[in-house]
Amino acid sequence: MEKKLNAVYLGLGSNLGDKIANLNQALNLISIEFGTITRTSSYYFSEPQGFISENEFVNLVVKIESKKLPFEILEGIQKIEKLMGRTINTIGQYQDRIIDIDILFHNSVIINEVNLVIPHPLILQREFVKSPLLEILDDLALLKLCTN
Repeated sequence: MEKKLNAVYLGLGSNLGDKIANLNQALNLISIEFGTITRTSSYYFSEPQGFISENEFVNLVVKIESKKLPFEILEGIQKIEKLMGRTINTIGQYQDRIIDIDILFHNSVIINEVNLVIPHPLILQREFVKSPLLEILDDLALLKLCTN
């Protein structure tokens, strides 16, 4: 039995180096790792939140169609981040990063585990996630999942 295609929304951000090139490289790796990117938002520029840095972020949101399940997506994201040079955060605080990829939605699945929460809990509080998401979101009912 063949796995069905899942609608997955990912938020991406970069605030180190050539940020646009970092995002483009991540998009290429995402399409190789997970499947077709069907929608891509505009770039959004934002100040760091939760930590102090002189480096502005560039963010975007993409929708992909993938046969992978949520924890498979998480594993693939971590692989891409490591491949691109992201280091493990050992200080427990936000910090500058070459790439950050978050799962925003995976169909209408709700997961609340220690290492994975879907939908992403800060979607509605972070304008740099909410605005690009709303630009490409084709199922506004998913937003109701964020308020539960």
